[in-house]
Amino acid sequence: MKEREKQSVTVSIAGEEHAIRSSAEPDYTRLCAEYVDRRIHEIMKQVGSLEGHKTAILAALSITDELFQARDGSEQAGGQIASRVSELAARLEEGVVGGSE
Repeated sequence: MKEREKQSVTVSIAGEEHAIRSSAEPDYTRLCAEYVDRRIHEIMKQVGSLEGHKTAILAALSITDELFQARDGSEQAGGQIASRVSELAARLEEGVVGGSE
């Protein structure tokens, strides 16, 4: 499969323009940048004025925390589904074995 050609997209994050080269769709790149920009603004409202890089670090940590929580939730949900499937399979097997006697 051929890799997509990288395109340059200009986005605004924390009031600064950034040219991002990515093989992702431009709209997706903009969406990601908007998400980061929103998170930075939320943090600035919470903690007040900080140096730009410190605000960016807090935003990165916050987004990473969100990612880890979502991933843990997915793994937990997957484990619950597997457990339920095993229970149903056992009940079905009991029904099949019990019904054939």
